[in-house]
Amino acid sequence: QVQLVESGGGLVQAGGSLRLSCAASGRTFSSTAMGWFRQAPGKEREFVASISWSGGSTYYADSVKGRFTISRDNAKNTVYLQMNSLKPEDTAVYYCAVRIRSTKLTLWYESDYWGQGTQVTVSS
Repeated sequence: QVQLVESGGGLVQAGGSLRLSCAASGRTFSSTAMGWFRQAPGKEREFVASISWSGGSTYYADSVKGRFTISRDNAKNTVYLQMNSLKPEDTAVYYCAVRIRSTKLTLWYESDYWGQGTQVTVSS
């Protein structure tokens, strides 16, 4: 019913920037929270950032706060993650996720829909 497609991943040097995009298609819902999770090799999946439908509420993991910025364009059904000052420890597969009829998404199991992920690799 809902498909999420991530894009914008790639290779970047430490200190560089990347912008991830997640486009939603199919059935749409009101009051959705959209967010990003990531999973590095040998590590558990972790929360990165999320945003409410209106954009009035945002949430960030402590590890990315001040470096990453999440935003959304509801007219395009797209959420973005601007990643600045990237570090090697940011290397992971980044997944887009949606929780319907909610303003908050910080746990993976709260997700109603999710994408296939996009690889981000940061070299030192």
